[in-house]
Amino acid sequence: MTRRLFGAGLLFLLAGSLSVFAAPNGATQTWMGYVTDTYCGYNRVNKPPTATCTFKCVQEQHAKYAFFNFADKKVYVLNPQNEAAKFAGQTVVVKGTLAGHEAFATEKGPSAGSIITASSISLETGK
Repeated sequence: MTRRLFGAGLLFLLAGSLSVFAAPNGATQTWMGYVTDTYCGYNRVNKPPTATCTFKCVQEQHAKYAFFNFADKKVYVLNPQNEAAKFAGQTVVVKGTLAGHEAFATEKGPSAGSIITASSISLETGK
């Protein structure tokens, strides 16, 4: 019993110390990627989105505007949705916070992802 408590305590301390290296929730971060949608977002590794496809998925598939992050190849719900819509299908730089999770539908079935709340979204200037 003591060994289990010791092992659990050690694991807890290790996990806590590793969290120091991750950006805390609520801290402003910067990402680069595409504004896409949650329905087709996972296809963005090999195929950039178009504004037409993104708008169609939001309207017809009840998808949400999303962000495909180049660095980790993940899809995030992108808020505020009305601001994200202005950049549909484009490569952008997003500054904001990462917090919360939301369920959504994809063409491969149900999924869930983290939410980025953007303080700014701007076109990537190198494109």
